[in-house]
Amino acid sequence: MSVNKVILVGNVGKDPEVRYVDQNTAVANFTLATTDRAYTAANGTQYPERTEWHNIVAWRNSADVAEKFIRKGTQVYIEGKLRTRSWTDPQGVKKYTTEIIVDNIQLLGKRTD
Repeated sequence: MSVNKVILVGNVGKDPEVRYVDQNTAVANFTLATTDRAYTAANGTQYPERTEWHNIVAWRNSADVAEKFIRKGTQVYIEGKLRTRSWTDPQGVKKYTTEIIVDNIQLLGKRTD
């Protein structure tokens, strides 16, 4: 048995880019930022705020939601799975990217800071 499940709550970094493939199937791509708050450990060590950026890919109905309602700064809840894909660039260098493929997306509102 294996599990590939990701749950993220964060702020959208840029407006979704939506395109249509294979008989008008919508696919949306956007970035999502999740941030660990700064804190001071019991021993006095300070840890700064840390932001992690995630590449999000939404298909079909989730892409339609992204296109209509999601904008830069929108806070969203996402459930999905990790996928890594590779390609070779024009110079012959193999490149990799890891993406979150959306299974469920919920709008939580606009960023408040």
